[in-house]
Amino acid sequence: MSNQPSSEDKKIISVRIKRKPEPAADPSVLYSKEEIRKFVSEFVSSWIRGDIIIRFPTAAELAKKTPLSIAFPNDPSVSAELKIKEHYVDLLSVVAGIKPASADEQEKAIQEVFKMLLMFRSANRIEGKILSNDLAKRIEKLEETTKNQAKLVDQITGFLFTPKKGKAPKPAS
Repeated sequence: MSNQPSSEDKKIISVRIKRKPEPAADPSVLYSKEEIRKFVSEFVSSWIRGDIIIRFPTAAELAKKTPLSIAFPNDPSVSAELKIKEHYVDLLSVVAGIKPASADEQEKAIQEVFKMLLMFRSANRIEGKILSNDLAKRIEKLEETTKNQAKLVDQITGFLFTPKKGKAPKPAS
């Protein structure tokens, strides 16, 4: 038994460790896709509930070169006013899932509705307040709490001011 290393012991293995490249920093955007989806959802819900009114452009307004006329399709064979409303309802049908569409088409429809929201807002064509879904739920809960409190006040006042049987009221002296 000699202490000489065998040929197997002399093999040296070199290993290189590669560092993972750091992920490139995403350009910071103002709103994420989820936030845009939430804005669109609140906008559409507010419009459907009647909390907001959208004043769609008229044919005369669409004939002028304005940002509104650029944003919406204009087909001279169809009434321009109806065309824009049909376009809006078609987009809402895709967003709501009523009209079958691929995931890409749905995402594109959400982006289009968001652009329309910005366009309507910038042209002062939205009347009313766009309430967030959370805010609407909170308002409903507050209304229910107020209603319950009113019932309790009625019960308490009824109990306090109901004459007790067996005792005659004291005469005023």
